[in-house]
Amino acid sequence: MSDNFEKLEKLRVPALDEVLGVPFKVLKDGFVRVIDYLGTDESIVQAARVSYGKGTKKIREDEALIRYLLRHQHTTPFEMCEIKLHVRVPMDCWRQWIRHRTANINEYSTRYSIAIDSAETTKPDEWRFQSAINRQGSGGYLDSSLGEQLTNEEMELHEMTRKIYNKRIEAGVAREQARKDLTLSTYTEAYWKIDLHNLLHFLSLRMETNAQLEIRKYAETICNEVVKRWVPVTWQAFWDYMINSMTFSGLEIKIITAMLRGEKDLVDGLGKQFGWLKEDGTKKTMNRELFEFEEKLAKLNIESPWKSETLVTNNA
Repeated sequence: MSDNFEKLEKLRVPALDEVLGVPFKVLKDGFVRVIDYLGTDESIVQAARVSYGKGTKKIREDEALIRYLLRHQHTTPFEMCEIKLHVRVPMDCWRQWIRHRTANINEYSTRYSIAIDSAETTKPDEWRFQSAINRQGSGGYLDSSLGEQLTNEEMELHEMTRKIYNKRIEAGVAREQARKDLTLSTYTEAYWKIDLHNLLHFLSLRMETNAQLEIRKYAETICNEVVKRWVPVTWQAFWDYMINSMTFSGLEIKIITAMLRGEKDLVDGLGKQFGWLKEDGTKKTMNRELFEFEEKLAKLNIESPWKSETLVTNNA
């Protein structure tokens, strides 16, 4: 390798520079804003080619390389890019967020500072039913007449807990103890720094339709307001290869192959072998894998080989 290195300038993204520090509103009182970033689409290409200069490849070849890297899960070039976000988020949503342990985090401290005087509220038509097919998810909405009662009770609870908190603070109670009865809907803030590879993984999980609605809104904002501006080539590849794609297990491929050949007896036999069907050929009522397979077929506009109605619960 030559020792004659060229002088470098920091790679910048004008589209992202324009929104540095600008809050993108999420939920009732939340936001996401970019504080700083390192790297661009070009940085990914440089890392993949182990090049410290801008290189001599054409833009089209750079795009093809990035798409190849993401398609074949070459992760380290994407780790060369990092971004630091400032987020305001309800505490219940934040609990899910920080389960992703691949970021550097510095959160607002309610031991040191007064708790943020803001809580996420729910409109009467926003109360969701517990999902019948996913034990940790929701599905459909309650009647707004009942929702109005729940919303009123929620507002009363928020007012009471804040009043009690303020009373404790005024009485001189330690902040670390005064905070203990605040609701999980209370907002917190944090700086969140993460590399691009792990950010894309976070987004792929939290943008899924079965992710909680509140954190999904944050993920969608980060994806379409931040990542799209920051690394547009990677953003498009992410949608093509991670969001708008699907994978099939070896079991599923066997069934699809038999379906394409019209081998109905083999399809049913495989269903029984995999534990998806009972001996009489009817679908089992508690098999998450079967439910997910039929979801994939529906996205492809392909009828399930087993049409009988079934109630599926989360068996994962």
